[in-house]
Amino acid sequence: MKLHKLVIFILIVFFKTETLFSENNLFNVNNIQLKKKDKTSNNSLADEAIQRGFDQLITRILLKEDKDKLSDLNFSLIKQLVIYYQITNVHNNDNKEEEVNFSITFDKDKIHSLLYKRGISYSDISDKELYVLPVLIKENQINIFNNNFFYENWNEIYKNDLIEFVLPLENIEIIQNINNNKNNLINLELDSLFNEYKNKNLALIFIEENTSSNKNVYIKSYIQGKNISKSLKFKKENLNTDKFYVKVITESKEELINLIKSQNLINIRTPSFLNANLNLSRKSNLVELNSRIKKIDVIENIYVQNFNKNYVNLRIKYLGKLEKIINLLKTENIDLQLINDQWIIKVL
Repeated sequence: MKLHKLVIFILIVFFKTETLFSENNLFNVNNIQLKKKDKTSNNSLADEAIQRGFDQLITRILLKEDKDKLSDLNFSLIKQLVIYYQITNVHNNDNKEEEVNFSITFDKDKIHSLLYKRGISYSDISDKELYVLPVLIKENQINIFNNNFFYENWNEIYKNDLIEFVLPLENIEIIQNINNNKNNLINLELDSLFNEYKNKNLALIFIEENTSSNKNVYIKSYIQGKNISKSLKFKKENLNTDKFYVKVITESKEELINLIKSQNLINIRTPSFLNANLNLSRKSNLVELNSRIKKIDVIENIYVQNFNKNYVNLRIKYLGKLEKIINLLKTENIDLQLINDQWIIKVL
């Protein structure tokens, strides 16, 4: 009788194991603010919000070189990707124009299907912090914290919510470290420079101004455990100094975001599977595990393989790297360890 009740309990918890069930907001686009004119219908306003939402979504999850692969999509196809939308706020601004705030939720299955057919991987960034230090080299002088437009204005230009750029506070050790290596800056070890932020995403940016006022930018970064370097060149052309500096910051930040995306790509065509045992010392473990896993977008499905009164064997289908899955589970207080050639999953 007890086993019979256990079977019913497990079936209730995993009523439909083949459903893509993530509650993650990766495919939600919020705060799309539009102004409603007198003759604008609600339907046309919603259509505009959907188009803007889709543009924001692909900018968020795709590499910049992949965005053009979806440029041929007509609006009717884009509209079919939407599960629902809602108006979250309506008010009148100072100009007595009505402003409407939309939230758009796109269908994960349909987005996956679209990207699968086009052979496009998408990015799901879990660690959104990047510790960055822009250094200006001008007239053979190294400007780190002072007389450095790029350090002073880095977070004031091209603001976005995808990556949080964290600049270190003025630090005598950083100054000494850079000055001691001024003849070999390219080989400067990031760990020694960002001593307080080891195992984090790091970037050191050298912005060199030459005699023609053009800029050479060299990015030395450590992202997701991988060293990545990149060189950029900027021509001033007809821009004034302030606009040129804004361009350098904007495009350098865009490049850094793209580098982070490239290290967090998910290939829909190659899902992975993991078998793990969950101890059933408490039935609530299973309920809680199911609830927490729903919040992890890259875990697509969870299947019940077999079970007894002591444990349940689960088969987890996921996208991306195993290391990332382990880290994402940790954020939900779920421990996954390989013990004696068997994966053991625990709710903490």
